[in-house]
Amino acid sequence: MKKYILIFTSMSGNTEEMAEIISEAITEEGGDILVKDVLEADPSELEQYDGILLGAYTWGNGDLPYEFLDFYDEMDQLNLAGRKAAVFGSCDSFYPEFGAAVDTLMNKLQECGADVVLEGLKVELDPIGEDVERCKQFGNDFLKKCTD
Repeated sequence: MKKYILIFTSMSGNTEEMAEIISEAITEEGGDILVKDVLEADPSELEQYDGILLGAYTWGNGDLPYEFLDFYDEMDQLNLAGRKAAVFGSCDSFYPEFGAAVDTLMNKLQECGADVVLEGLKVELDPIGEDVERCKQFGNDFLKKCTD
């Protein structure tokens, strides 16, 4: 059975809520997924999983949150060839770079050799209404891409 890992960080709870919805969708479809806060994760763990999901809010004018900085830098040592990956995050259109942290993490995963199989999921602030459904669909689509 394929194994999946979801690593996230959240300041206000929005990205954490997205992580919960996405991981529940994967679990409901029979996927085996481990969910961890980035501060409790080691980047080397990513090499042990078939599918990788990263979630982060965008800080300030398009920066990665400080909680993700060390993890991000340590990812340079990874070989993620053969792994499927996707990225999601809570964003705020008040800032000029909407969801840039999602794009930054997608690029890093690709640099490490991962196959980014979905467009990054960016949700304005907290997932409500149709954004909840978008998160569920993201989880389902990710699982499908990993099992095709």
